[in-house]
Amino acid sequence: MNEKYLQPYNAENVEDAISKIWEESGFYNPDEMIKAGLTDPNAEAFSIVLPPPNVTGTLHTGHASMLAIQDIMVRYHRMLGKRTLWLPGTDHAAIATQSKVEKLLQKEKIRKHDLGRKAFLERVNTFAQDSHDTIVSQCKKMGASLDWSREAFTLDKEREHAVYTAFTQMYNDGLIYQKERIVNWDPKGQTTISDDEVVRENRKGTMYTFKYSHDFPFPIATTRPETKLGDTAVAVHPEDKRYQEYIGNEYSFNFAGEDVTVKIVADEHVDPEFGVGALGVTPAHSVADWDIAQRHNLPLKQVINEYGKMIVGMEGVKDVKVAAAREAVVEWLKSEGLLLVKEDTIQSVGTAERTGAVIEPLPKLQWWIDVNKKFPAKDSKIEDIEKGQMVSLKELMLHVVRNEQIDILPSRFEKTYFNWIENLRDWNISRQIWYGHRIPVWYKGDDIFVGTEAPSGDDWKQDEDTLDTWFSSGLWTFSTLGWPNTESDDFKTYHPTNILETGHDIIFFWVARMILMTTYLLGDIPFETVYLHGLVRDAKGRKMSKSLGNIIDPVDLIGKYGTDALRMALIVGNGPGGDVNLDENKIKAYSKFGNKLWNITRFVLTETESINLDKDFEYSLRDQELIKEQEELFQELTKEMNEFKYYLVSEKLYHYTWDTFASEILEESKTIFENGSTEEIHSRRQFLLHSLKMIVTMLHPFMPFITEEIWKDLKNNDDRDILMTVSWPTL
Repeated sequence: MNEKYLQPYNAENVEDAISKIWEESGFYNPDEMIKAGLTDPNAEAFSIVLPPPNVTGTLHTGHASMLAIQDIMVRYHRMLGKRTLWLPGTDHAAIATQSKVEKLLQKEKIRKHDLGRKAFLERVNTFAQDSHDTIVSQCKKMGASLDWSREAFTLDKEREHAVYTAFTQMYNDGLIYQKERIVNWDPKGQTTISDDEVVRENRKGTMYTFKYSHDFPFPIATTRPETKLGDTAVAVHPEDKRYQEYIGNEYSFNFAGEDVTVKIVADEHVDPEFGVGALGVTPAHSVADWDIAQRHNLPLKQVINEYGKMIVGMEGVKDVKVAAAREAVVEWLKSEGLLLVKEDTIQSVGTAERTGAVIEPLPKLQWWIDVNKKFPAKDSKIEDIEKGQMVSLKELMLHVVRNEQIDILPSRFEKTYFNWIENLRDWNISRQIWYGHRIPVWYKGDDIFVGTEAPSGDDWKQDEDTLDTWFSSGLWTFSTLGWPNTESDDFKTYHPTNILETGHDIIFFWVARMILMTTYLLGDIPFETVYLHGLVRDAKGRKMSKSLGNIIDPVDLIGKYGTDALRMALIVGNGPGGDVNLDENKIKAYSKFGNKLWNITRFVLTETESINLDKDFEYSLRDQELIKEQEELFQELTKEMNEFKYYLVSEKLYHYTWDTFASEILEESKTIFENGSTEEIHSRRQFLLHSLKMIVTMLHPFMPFITEEIWKDLKNNDDRDILMTVSWPTL
């Protein structure tokens, strides 16, 4: 027996060496598995893409949970003999990464405009590369068996070509257009952001009820009186008897130093029970009001600029930030005797996810994707959709989930998905930042050129804006496999991917956009199953945050307890969609389990040192009984692995190993070794060796490091050298 088992298991002494063995073998790459004769070249393919972590820093425990779940999937399917590809990469995360670098420059008292676009982007690229290197190191620490030979980056040349190709096709099909519309403007980041990146916060506010002027026939109510300088209408419900006589009338007056004209319009979207039932319509500074204005052909009047300052009004209002202007307008209403009621209220305030700034809805000329426009479907592999059939992006996104061509686990998130898609608005894809894919549109005078490469000639100027990060990551499942070259071996072999495993918090950000892009560009689905994991919370169930000081670094936990213990703590009891409370005591418990497995191995190897496993051995009746129980359990576990019930399989393996195999069978074995017949002893030795190999093999996807280390001493001459490549037990 190897003397290493005389000491307690020490993950630190094992994991780096095992990781090196795996990497040097090249077997993370399915092509190398085929070359080595370990995978049949005609075997069924299994593929997933790594949700690309943002190059904004380091991975957290949520990423660790994601890596553990996906690695279980990958190791299991590799052991089933499939051509298994887990494709890695990182996301440039444009706004988040640029914001990080700008904050670093602020400490040096440097503005990005002082550097210029080229020098600034060099700084961002250096930061991104450093973050990338850290992320790769952390992935390897987690035991993630990713094929690094196929690593991609959302901003690399191959992905840029895919992005430009997608943009050009969508533009030519009329799905991408440029138009002035209301956007979510971040006055701090100086860019638009998508609806999904607006974080709603409930804050204390004030509801003001007032009249525009003494001559105006009825009061209105708002929490933002400063925007009323930009009103062009007042909307009431068409059946509200209070306002019937005023519908269609126009009124002009001076409001806080600005001349205002409003038309009274009847709109069914007005809630007559809210406030006074009369809504001042400010089309330039409210998405809802913009919609009303479109329905009634109302004029647009901008009164707030990109820096969140008023651009009209009396002294104390004009050129003042909106919060201060609000106070000035309220004081003016008081002085004019127009303020009727002032009430405390709770209002939903939109803030920018990355900068925390309060969003200002503003009219801006932007690039958009039309989610409702009909277009002829591509060569369609989508069930019940024929080539040339007129469909919209929204219809395709709903269809492939409704017809169960894509399954979402857990299924309760399907309702969330449908609700979001059904209410989906056109997608604003342009951003006013420097880091990211430049929009592939060039201008020369009144001429415009859209294409995958710049037009020839010096007079063409490329659009200054960049594309929303989610545009490039929406192509991830196929841009990483060679698209737009649909004849590439990787694309033909591994697309559609089998599973997308990601957090339920980005079902809208990412999952929906991948379905949008793939159904449109390929006439296919991006994946067959969406497995959504929950959040990793602290031991008290609180979300981890810097303000609470409860963020746990997975690398620190690995240093204390080992990767296998952390993986088990993140998996056991953690079903799809459920949040997991990460208690350090739980990790410590699974560290003890690792040591228990180590001690079990020491006992079995000591007792079976002089034998080799005979696969055709005739076992004693008692051992046949135990084998039957084992086979029933292992069949059950295989079924549950295929059903993605990793939380159950890991727990059952834990209890069988500790409570049944160690506590009962090994204790019984000691008696047999002392008092049993020669035949019983030999049978039990064969059984123990056989059982331990089965346990170690089935635990491997969950605890890859310790099982790989033990395998070195368990394998026979006819076994594969590396446990990662061994076949999953077939019974």
